[in-house]
Amino acid sequence: MKLTGILILCFLLSIFSSDHDWKEYNGDGNRNHYSPVSQINKNNVNQLQVAWSYASGGADTAQNRTQMQCNPIVIGGILYGVSADTQAFALDAATGQEKWKTSLTDNGGTTSRGLSYWANGNEERIFFGAGKWIYALDAKTGRLVAGFGEQGRIDLRKGLERPGADHYVSANTPATIFNNLLITGVRVSENETALLGDIRAYSTETGALVWTFKTIPERGDPAYRSWQPGEPRSRLGGANNWMGMAIDRKRGILYAPTGSAAHDFYGVNRKGNNLYANCLIALDANTGKKIWHYQLVHHDIWDRDPPAPPNLLTITRRGKKLDVVAQITKQGHTFVFERESGKPVFPIRETSFPQDGIPGEVPSPTQPIPELPEPFTRQAFLEKDFNPWVADRDSLSKMLREARTGTPYIPLSERTTIYFPGTDGGAQWGGAGADPEGILYIPAKEIPVHMTLKKRSEASDRQTSKPYALYCSSCHGADKKGSHDGSFPGLADIGKHRTRSEIMQVLATGKGMMPSFSHISKTERDAIVDFLLQKEPEKDVEITAKNVVPYQHLGYNRWYDRNGYPVSTPPWGTLTALNLNSGKKKWQVPLGEYPELTARGIAPTGTDNYGGPLVTGGGLVVIAASRDEKIRAFDKDTGKILWEAPLPAAGYASPSTYVVNNRQYIVIACGGGKLKTRSGDRYLAFALPERDFIRRP
Repeated sequence: MKLTGILILCFLLSIFSSDHDWKEYNGDGNRNHYSPVSQINKNNVNQLQVAWSYASGGADTAQNRTQMQCNPIVIGGILYGVSADTQAFALDAATGQEKWKTSLTDNGGTTSRGLSYWANGNEERIFFGAGKWIYALDAKTGRLVAGFGEQGRIDLRKGLERPGADHYVSANTPATIFNNLLITGVRVSENETALLGDIRAYSTETGALVWTFKTIPERGDPAYRSWQPGEPRSRLGGANNWMGMAIDRKRGILYAPTGSAAHDFYGVNRKGNNLYANCLIALDANTGKKIWHYQLVHHDIWDRDPPAPPNLLTITRRGKKLDVVAQITKQGHTFVFERESGKPVFPIRETSFPQDGIPGEVPSPTQPIPELPEPFTRQAFLEKDFNPWVADRDSLSKMLREARTGTPYIPLSERTTIYFPGTDGGAQWGGAGADPEGILYIPAKEIPVHMTLKKRSEASDRQTSKPYALYCSSCHGADKKGSHDGSFPGLADIGKHRTRSEIMQVLATGKGMMPSFSHISKTERDAIVDFLLQKEPEKDVEITAKNVVPYQHLGYNRWYDRNGYPVSTPPWGTLTALNLNSGKKKWQVPLGEYPELTARGIAPTGTDNYGGPLVTGGGLVVIAASRDEKIRAFDKDTGKILWEAPLPAAGYASPSTYVVNNRQYIVIACGGGKLKTRSGDRYLAFALPERDFIRRP
């Protein structure tokens, strides 16, 4: 009996340990979205109910454009998150009662994915990216730490300037903490005026710069030869870590993916493979020195940069345990490397792809394709891939026959090109979860996108639409109608709900995922607003942007039929369990549904999705992400749905889990605002009924 009592005590301590916090972005430095907590499990998950709700404030319901992508952190019973209007806050994690909330005014142009926590003795700090700043906040009060940086904040633009660059920079993904270092990448614009994308480490105590890794190399670095002509740091930007990093704290190794060089779709002015863009880079976290790198896409002219932090996990190959780093991609591949050496765990084959792009473009003759693991998305779209009930099949088929399609990595041209999966995946920023058994759980999309390049006009039909055509039309459409799926809003009627000064403010500071246009002249911004408000044009507006490339793309056009459904055969959104021990898929299921199609007897199709999974010791994969505004729990062994619940707005974010007062909670930010879904500002926490939560499974 004594032994039984001891075992029960150990069991309870293992479940209810104070270590069961959610201490950093995606759970811990491994970025596996994993918690060993098992109070909520396969047997009782269907009993979950709302434990508390918190209205964070700032939702713009009129325009459906605010979002919350925050993965909240929980330390010692306090939850730290970010509101719809990009303010940091702290809550009692058991009740949702607010403890403090910031009232920052210089926080434009950011949709935050979370915060970072650092402690030294009794001193606790929250680091928070907003606008061009990283703020240091006292974790107990939310007040700025005056002795850090410039009165409590670091200006991220300093050190990234180059001739002709714009002003846009933000840290929308939380920084990585290593000892007393705050290591951060940045988001920059993705066009010819982008800032440099260096990775930098600052002192957590003072905000002083400690080291910099230059992702676009200087002369003397062997990678310099992969940029032609020379001096790329003075001519080009991007190659930035916008998606976050993973950290092996035991080894002191930082794993940082990098974005594509800017301009995303034009590479005539950057011939060569363009290292260290589109790479997974292992850095010494103490010094920023490169240990190894692997380029995932050579000379990227497709915006196929890695979309999420890598996962650090342990797998078994040929009877041997291997510590590996796994990087998922927008194209639906997974690259797996040994952590210390960078040696590929599975063979990677350099594969030939078409070479015929726009005049002057020199695509890489090959791209690296892993033989294993198996792709978690389909790789090409052909006429047979139209869904059975697609509207306007004849006209869509005609468009497809006139387009370039059938293989990945077709160079863009003035002829329409079909991406499959689409420009933002495949995998996207929510990333993959992982469990200790070596299984990745990957949310993904399988919706085709069609894109075209065109030569920039020297003049437009109306003189005042010239700045709009140059700076705005690729996202919001030449006709101001936005994208079909709502990812980029229409602006034709913006004057009905926004004043001139409000529009000018957004152009100056940015909003959400839209960058600032403070680098262009006020005359150009005035001309854009005049065009949007259908005012009489100013004549002969001078374009001030330098180094403008001769082509522009005509928008990210997700391919939907006239009824609003993706043209491809379902599934349109998936959740895949990928066994990294074997490289084989364990299961794949649709993620999300269109209720009206389900009511017609059509099996759940999956939907567009944004956000990551939560994987638990209770055998669950919990994920919202889908546009149908639900959260679901799947059996991690089979993919079977065990529970689902409606949300006040779509949960385009990743859930967190934690234990307070012996009770396990699962919390999700319900911000909506994408894909024509309503915006929201609520955080919802779920738990078992109070009478049940201390029972053993």
